[in-house]
Amino acid sequence: WYDRLLTVDRRWIYLILGLAVIFPVIVEMFVPVSLSSEVQAVYDFNETIRDGKILHLAIDYDPSTMAELNPMAEAMMRQVFEHNGRLIISSLSQFGPAMADELITRIAAEYGKESGVDFVFLGYKPYPAITILAMGSDYRVPFPTDYYGNEVNELPMMAGVHNFDDVEGVVALAGGTAADMWIIYGNAKFGVSVALGVTGVMASDYYPYLQAGQIFGLIPGIKGAAEYEQLKGIRGEGSRGIPYQTTSHAVILAFIIITNIAFFAKRAATRRQGGMVA
Repeated sequence: WYDRLLTVDRRWIYLILGLAVIFPVIVEMFVPVSLSSEVQAVYDFNETIRDGKILHLAIDYDPSTMAELNPMAEAMMRQVFEHNGRLIISSLSQFGPAMADELITRIAAEYGKESGVDFVFLGYKPYPAITILAMGSDYRVPFPTDYYGNEVNELPMMAGVHNFDDVEGVVALAGGTAADMWIIYGNAKFGVSVALGVTGVMASDYYPYLQAGQIFGLIPGIKGAAEYEQLKGIRGEGSRGIPYQTTSHAVILAFIIITNIAFFAKRAATRRQGGMVA
């Protein structure tokens, strides 16, 4: 039996894993997640963005990572608008602006918020390090106009808003090296409070920065997005993505346990046979 388990055709494994991923589509599931202090810190900080205060939300990811990061962006936009806070939105990913525009346009319409008054979408600029340094001097240096072609100087919200000193902090949702740039140039150079939302595979790289105090919070992948939604009291794409992750991980763990049992059973049988021969 252990030989059969250890030599099973891998296509059966792929089939079972595929069925595990499909299962939550057929059977609606809700998997609660435990709350972490690093996600709670970001949520608590954004709760203070109210009554005209400004949060800089950086949409620094592209469609390949939107499944993990879009739910974070949507929950934060809703949270800020519910408390009458304001948003400055930028993008350091060339494929980010279209996603950001769809999000902010849809959510602003739900809350009756107006571009240039309640939020400013600056758009995209290449070279993250240079752009962050320029924004630290004045937003108008890299972004003389917003995403929609309006002069930034003429936008009511930007009156008296010049650089990072005029915002409460930056939450950067990043699917690549832009996260490092916000730490190096945003926090270290200008002292602005920075929190990150990153993909699950990136998260372990940024816990040292969290422990060192260079970022005040961290939202790791789809689980972090689900935690944030749970704190917000909504069931969005983050919460709906957790069952898929749970069932697939459960199947992978089951395969690991089963194959280890088969391996040790085969080794024990081999030893017994060797002893009998001797």
